[in-house]
Amino acid sequence: MRNERVDIGVGETALHLAGTDDRSAARFSKDNEGHGEDLEKALGGRDRNRALVLLAHQPRTVIDASRYGVDLQLSGHTHGGQIWPFGTLVRLQQQFLAGLGQHGETLIYVSRGTGYWGPPMRLFAPAEITQIVLRCAKA
Repeated sequence: MRNERVDIGVGETALHLAGTDDRSAARFSKDNEGHGEDLEKALGGRDRNRALVLLAHQPRTVIDASRYGVDLQLSGHTHGGQIWPFGTLVRLQQQFLAGLGQHGETLIYVSRGTGYWGPPMRLFAPAEITQIVLRCAKA
């Protein structure tokens, strides 16, 4: 999803699912047009009575996304630190490295993923495949 939102379900149990471009994408785009994170486009004007799940590549998006009342953000990007002790350096840029966290009222889950960046190895940051189960409190 590129800076957009869709509704899933109907009635009181429907939720918003939104997705944004990687916040760094504009720097790497050849034409620089239409790439990059646009939270207002994806989240603005939503129905605040519906739950909102945001798919955002970088965990640090949660800092701005929480202002829109995002209930849950799902992210990756960090590879869980991938190689110890480099996770310490990653934390300088990304407050959330792996697992479940919270920023304000927004929950965030950061998956370590199954891939890697740079050297094809992981040290004290095992790969993971995450299953997220959402349950409606209204049902």
